Amino acid sequence: MLVALAGLVPLLGPSTALHGTGEARAPGAGGIALLRTVLFAALCIPVGELFVNRLARSVPGAETGPRGVPRSWSPCAAAAGFLAALGLASVVATGNLVPDGLSDVDVGGLYASRDGKLALLEVNAFLVAWLCAVSARPVTQVWPLAAVIVAEALRAHPTTEHTPLTGSGLTLVHLTCAALWAGGLLHALRTLRLWRGRQATEAGAALLGRYARVAAVLLAAITATGVWSSLRRMPPETVLEQLTATAYGRALLTKVLLVAAVAALALWARRRLRRAADPLTAYVPARAEVVVLGLVVAVSGLLTALPVPIRW
Repeated sequence: MLVALAGLVPLLGPSTALHGTGEARAPGAGGIALLRTVLFAALCIPVGELFVNRLARSVPGAETGPRGVPRSWSPCAAAAGFLAALGLASVVATGNLVPDGLSDVDVGGLYASRDGKLALLEVNAFLVAWLCAVSARPVTQVWPLAAVIVAEALRAHPTTEHTPLTGSGLTLVHLTCAALWAGGLLHALRTLRLWRGRQATEAGAALLGRYARVAAVLLAAITATGVWSSLRRMPPETVLEQLTATAYGRALLTKVLLVAAVAALALWARRRLRRAADPLTAYVPARAEVVVLGLVVAVSGLLTALPVPIRW
């Protein structure tokens, strides 16, 4: 159900966001947004697993062997990311248009442009991530996953943009923190579900507490970089107008409201973790937080397919 809902956001989002703005819809915007959403989700899952597995090893008395760790979703995520990156690369290879057939795809042309090279980097990085995920040392996924994040940060800010390196740096921090937050919470809850039947409540509460402390820092970083990035694209004097008058602004406003809801759920979970007789009752609001975070990822994918607002 959640997957279907998250899929509808990028597919139907462009038409909804553009309605009444007078802005033109790019061909295939819904499909591109969906592919980008899959790519973001495929990035969050393995990053979150690596992050939480590291936290779990620091929990006293926790079982961190094969029986104490949920089955990894990283291989499937890397495969999905590879297919999404391949689809996005085919769009770049046809001049940022959705190809009608294989004959429209100019693979060689990818090597001739910055966007093409970045698209190829993402395809290859997800392939390497899959190989690492199924190997005896899945922790080595961190390097190809880092390459995907860097490629996304550079792709989001072309060289024609004002101070593109600053924008790429902000996106790098924003995307890294978001992947740790969303993917980390998902894997933490999967781990708690496994532990609840085998281990003491203290171990589960300790893991969730460790995650919550890091998540607070991640939220602060996401908020700071998000606000800064938005102000770079929408000057302060035009923000309020563009949030309602442009498709990008509407999607951004939706994302802000969803993140605010996530923050409220996180605070609720943190209060339960500290004050409830059974700290693991924090699992309930944390599950709701994961659902809303999934929608945040979908809206983030939608944002990449909408026209960037003009700096008035």
